[in-house]
Amino acid sequence: MIGGTGIQNPAEATPTAPIRVLLVDDQHLVRVGLRMILETEEGIDVVGEASDGASAVALAAELSPQVICMDVQMPGMDGLEATRRIVASGSSAGILVLTTFNRDDYLFDALKAGASGFVLKNATPESIVEAVQVIARGEALLSPDVTRTVIEHLVSGTERPVGRPAPVPELTDLTDREREVLGLLAAGRSNAEIARELYLGEATVKTHVSKILAKLGLRDRIQAVVFGYENGIVVPGIQPPG
Repeated sequence: MIGGTGIQNPAEATPTAPIRVLLVDDQHLVRVGLRMILETEEGIDVVGEASDGASAVALAAELSPQVICMDVQMPGMDGLEATRRIVASGSSAGILVLTTFNRDDYLFDALKAGASGFVLKNATPESIVEAVQVIARGEALLSPDVTRTVIEHLVSGTERPVGRPAPVPELTDLTDREREVLGLLAAGRSNAEIARELYLGEATVKTHVSKILAKLGLRDRIQAVVFGYENGIVVPGIQPPG
C-alpha cells in the first residue's frame, strides 16, 4: 500500500513462484506420502519422483528443482553418492536428506557430500514442510543438537587430517572481522550468538556470513562448520575468539 490510498505496489502484486521439489525414495508409498504432505501446502510443487540415485541425478539436471528430498539407502546408487554427483554437477538445488536412520555416520557423510539439511522421516508433516521452505530460501537446516553432533564427530579425530593442515589460500581474502565470524560460525554459534559475542547487529552478522561463504566457495553455514575444523580454523579444546 502507498500512503493508505489502496494502491498496491507492483512488486507485491507479483505472485511468488512455487518451490520446485524432486522426491527421491525407493519406496513408492513414501513418495506418495511426501507428495501429499508437500502439495497440500500452498507454494510447493512436486515436479518429479525418482526411485534410485541414478534417476535422481538425471532428473535433477532435467527438471532443475530447488529442493531435492533425498533418501539415503536405495538400491544401486544410494542417496549419498547421488548427492555428491548432483552437487559436483553445479546444480543449485538444495538437498534435504530424509532417512529413518538416526545415525551419526549418515549425518556426517550427507553433509560432507553437500546436503543442506537432514530430517528423520518420523518428523511431523509441519516439520518436513518447514524444512523444504528453509532449504528453498538457500539456508541450511541443522538444529543445534545436530550441529553439536557434527562438531563432536570432527573433534573425535575420525575425520580430521593428521597434523595442522596447510593454510587455505582463500582465507587471505577474509577481513579480520570475517575471520572472527568464521571462527564462531565453525564452532556452531547461531547468528544471534555471534552478534552478542562480537557486539554486532544480527543483520551485520548475516552479511558477514554471506560474504564468507561467497569468498570461500561454500554452499551454506553447515559446510562452514566442516571447513572450519578441517582447516584448523577452530581447534578442539581452544575457545574461538569472540
